Amino acid sequence: MTDVQQTPRSDQGEDQLDPKRWRALAVCLVAAFMTLLDVSIVNVALPSIQKGLHAGPSAVQWVLSGYAVAFGLLLVPAGRIGDAIGRRTVFMIGVTVFTIASVVCGIAPNSASLAVARLVQGAGAGIIIPQNAGVIQQLFRGKERGQAFGLLGTVIGLSTAIGPLAGGLLIQAFGETNGWRWIFFINLPIGLLVLPFARRLLPGRQKEGKHESLDPVGVALLALSVVLVLLPLVEEREWKGALKWLLIPAGLLVAVGFVLWERRYARSGRMPVVDLSLFTVRSYAMGNAIGSVYFAGFTGIFFVYTLFLQQGRGYTALEAGLASLPFAVGSGVSSGIGGRYVATVGRKLVVAGLVLVVIGLAATDLVIEQVTGKGIGWALALPFLVAGIGGGLVIAPNTSISLSEVPPAVSGAASGVLQTGQRVGTALGIAVVGSVFFSRLAATQGKDWASALEHGLLVSTAFVALALVLGIVDLVAKGAHHGRHEAA
Repeated sequence: MTDVQQTPRSDQGEDQLDPKRWRALAVCLVAAFMTLLDVSIVNVALPSIQKGLHAGPSAVQWVLSGYAVAFGLLLVPAGRIGDAIGRRTVFMIGVTVFTIASVVCGIAPNSASLAVARLVQGAGAGIIIPQNAGVIQQLFRGKERGQAFGLLGTVIGLSTAIGPLAGGLLIQAFGETNGWRWIFFINLPIGLLVLPFARRLLPGRQKEGKHESLDPVGVALLALSVVLVLLPLVEEREWKGALKWLLIPAGLLVAVGFVLWERRYARSGRMPVVDLSLFTVRSYAMGNAIGSVYFAGFTGIFFVYTLFLQQGRGYTALEAGLASLPFAVGSGVSSGIGGRYVATVGRKLVVAGLVLVVIGLAATDLVIEQVTGKGIGWALALPFLVAGIGGGLVIAPNTSISLSEVPPAVSGAASGVLQTGQRVGTALGIAVVGSVFFSRLAATQGKDWASALEHGLLVSTAFVALALVLGIVDLVAKGAHHGRHEAA
């Protein structure tokens, strides 16, 4: 594979590094934690939401689905806009939208208004997230860039794993009926804190950048393809019948149209919403594939595990959250290590992490067969700790490697594509793992929750194992490429 055409960089030399870069990164990390926390924090709150709003399961489904769809929909367009007009402006718009929508979620009088507010909240998150990687690409270089991505990976891992615990704590503190409202209200002070610091510390538009068309046709085609692929996945349990799956091939056809349009748009001398030449860079293409498949396994775990603990073992929301803590601790510790060493170890670090995740999940399946009752949370602490350590060595290093050869001028859109793949992987994982979990539960007349969890975890493990295979393939291909280069 070839390198993408390089554009002028703003980080060529230590004397040009922004002295505020680490404080700017802190602002980005706080916002990233806030938005990614809301992906998983709602899981333990669904019973509380149903009780507080007197809503059925189907009515609150879009509280989860709406956020995921809007999040995935905005990632690439927002990244491209940030590249074009400046990341600070777009970041602040995203934080404002997210914060206001969070308040509206908290005061929602019924499930319909909550679902709409969650759509808007997801859009705000989709605007924020690609700016974070863009800021890192713009402000950092060399080993510091790896460290910055390591911190971002720590936040991604911790926010996903801590979400159930944070939700459980808030519901425990404010009551089962209305405690769920505080999982949204908590975002208000965070958003108000982030905005003034973002205005002061984040970089504006790069001086060498020139005004580019935002490719509205490309944005529309990409948005339509993402929606068509995501909808049947996030609504898998609610939309009955097989016709819903026709949306996925329809989405893929639209994606083909998007690729054809982008090539034509680029040939006209204008900047497309996605620089397709990025996919000729092996580190970026393989990083996208590994990340998407890994997230399919990674996020599916917590979806079924939380259901198992609360409904199958009688855990409270707080107890279910605490049971997920070992994964968060392991991920938090190893993410910083991964970011520190990714520049020297490279893809081998990701492969090592994937091996640990597979081992941890396999051990989890074995423990579930042996332990019954409420002691299962303690019994699974060590396997989840091992899986968490592995996960921390996957997310941050993979992101850093994927974007290592991406020019800063297009890093926002490139990050948006990377994150979109992760959102699609998340939706796919929850749909497939959840389907296997509920099918097994139904086959046992709702009695054997342990067997249902075992089957769900086997699917999650299979996704992670596939990501491991992709990582090994990349290592082998890279070794063969270097061998040919040295022979020449």
